[in-house]
Amino acid sequence: MGLEIKQSLKLSQQLVMTPQLQQAIKLLQLSRLELVETINQELLENPLLEETEESIPEAELPSLDLENSEPATLEASQTPSEAADFEAAGLSQTGESGPEEVQVREDVKEDFDWENYLGDYSSSPGSGEGGMAEDRDTPSFDSVLTRAPSLRDHLLWQLRMSALNETQMEIGAVIIGNLNEDGYLQVSLEDLAKTCGTEPARAEAVLKVIQQFDPLGVAARDLRECLIIQATELYPGHDLVFDILENHMADLERRNYQAIAKKLSVSLDEVAEAMEVIRRLDPKPGRTVSDEEPQYITPDIYVYKMEGEFVIVLNEDGLPKLRVNSFYKDALASGGPSDAKEYVQSKLRSAVWLIRSIHQRQRTIYKVTESIVGFQRDFFDKGIAYLKPLVLRDVAEDVGMHESTISRVTTNKYVHTPQGVFELKYFFNSGINRFQGAAVASEAVKERIRHMIAAEDPAKPLSDQAIGDMLQEENIDIARRTVAKYREMLGILPSSRRRQILRPRSRVQG
Repeated sequence: MGLEIKQSLKLSQQLVMTPQLQQAIKLLQLSRLELVETINQELLENPLLEETEESIPEAELPSLDLENSEPATLEASQTPSEAADFEAAGLSQTGESGPEEVQVREDVKEDFDWENYLGDYSSSPGSGEGGMAEDRDTPSFDSVLTRAPSLRDHLLWQLRMSALNETQMEIGAVIIGNLNEDGYLQVSLEDLAKTCGTEPARAEAVLKVIQQFDPLGVAARDLRECLIIQATELYPGHDLVFDILENHMADLERRNYQAIAKKLSVSLDEVAEAMEVIRRLDPKPGRTVSDEEPQYITPDIYVYKMEGEFVIVLNEDGLPKLRVNSFYKDALASGGPSDAKEYVQSKLRSAVWLIRSIHQRQRTIYKVTESIVGFQRDFFDKGIAYLKPLVLRDVAEDVGMHESTISRVTTNKYVHTPQGVFELKYFFNSGINRFQGAAVASEAVKERIRHMIAAEDPAKPLSDQAIGDMLQEENIDIARRTVAKYREMLGILPSSRRRQILRPRSRVQG
């Protein structure tokens, strides 16, 4: 069999992902905070972008050069997911909605001095010819820095204020450096002593001093020691409390109060009084001193009810409003060196694509939210108990997009509703069958379980089987193991650990 080389034509179908399309898809799945950071970064890097007080309509954006923008090539072999992603990015399959060529007036005289202009700003401030360093009176760098003190800073400050000698302070610094965010010591005294080159007894002596620092109970090696330190300082007269913490932690964790009372030969009332004291102690003292900044949720969209109808409003507050800098557009039209012209045109193309991608992102979020409101109208009217089963495919078919696009849109996007603030993903959940009638949403069942446990008798908490039986009486077909799974997802302890001994607070000694 002979081998030969020949040329042949082959018709193939493929999808080319352009950088512009990748940017549009990326913006679609960003959270609001990430979007703001991305826009601010682009404002720093792209001189043609500038922030304005009013948003510029997409129709007023300048056109671009198709020949240099590497348009997407779509053919029949694309998957539904890829086609939907192109649609979400604001592109048609034929590229008809793509950019058009920038009209550069060739008859205009090239009177713009590109070399001098670029020379003025290309140099670093204060370096070489064209440097533009400014001599201004500004605050010192240290005066504008601020941050909350961390647990480590708080303890080191107290360590420096203590009467320990230099060697003990070095040991104390090592101890503080090995505390976790809850305030617990993460290494053994033997390892600490070896690290510091000292005896374990000396390291333990320093540890005892640090354990008296604020917050009280910090640097404990376990929960038992942490609670005992606090009880010793705050409630020195409660001998029963110390006995329970010292010798009966296992029964305390299981809330087996009967066993504690029997072993200590005391009444349940006395155990209940000791429990009231123990509940005042802080099991995580390090959390009271933290430099972590709280992250507040800002809704991407608001849903209001006005005159019996729901109105959807996009939240544009806090999002930088962008436009293309007119100075650079005029400079581009005036001509100039080819490399400078190419640079400005590439930045113009990037700026226009970013603005269009943001507009398309907002339109897509609006359409998806509008569809969700249509499916979950009972929820918006009456609350979580009326949430219906819903899957991504339902919304995808309603708005004419692919499920993957809906998944991107609903991730890390929040909506403010008459019932509270929820992530858009919250409205998609599986259904639990009823013995008769339509299925009920799993989130609605979780909420029902939460209400049942909140209303139970603390002395006789409901078991998972009891909750399942009550739900079946309400026409919900649910097994005990499903109740246990939902309870764990809600962060609720089992009935054996929810049991409490109720005592009048007036009898508790401070």
